Amino acid sequence: MAAPADKTIKALSGKWVMNKELSDDFDTILQMQGVGWMMRKIISMATITLTISQYIEDGTNLTHIDIQQVASGGIQGTTERRTLDWEFREHKDGIFGEVEGKSRWILLENVDKGPDREWLTKGWLDESGGEHVQSYVVCEKGGWTAEQIWGFEEIDDARYHTRHVVVRKGDDWKQARLVYNFQSAA
Repeated sequence: MAAPADKTIKALSGKWVMNKELSDDFDTILQMQGVGWMMRKIISMATITLTISQYIEDGTNLTHIDIQQVASGGIQGTTERRTLDWEFREHKDGIFGEVEGKSRWILLENVDKGPDREWLTKGWLDESGGEHVQSYVVCEKGGWTAEQIWGFEEIDDARYHTRHVVVRKGDDWKQARLVYNFQSAA
């Protein structure tokens, strides 16, 4: 189901299900991140549901986005706790292991210039004053980085929450768009 009008990048709280028909295949990204063949096949067959809680911390004006991922069959995935202040925080991920990540609000014109900038910044709806969420993750052990821009796009005349993802390892990089259907309020 497309996203209702009251769901914006500033109001993501709710349950979101990955739309595999509209999302790009991200197997090559997982492979670049060192995820084994069997786990990649399990991920490709699973339905991924994100339960998002977005809130502003009292007294700080900092936005927090907490995400609980669950795969079909009730398989618990990773819990992500993002604070949009562009400070690195350590995270132990069930698939990727030890990573460090940071997130922030960003205007698209402020996304770093590079060969993947066009991919990260194209196709977005102009909502929420032009702000989007930017996420950047480093996996020292795996030798890769991942950058994401989150927002909303119109696809086939419907509005969806999407994420443009770029994973870099050495001089190589892969990209994918992940598309999410709104399922329900959290």
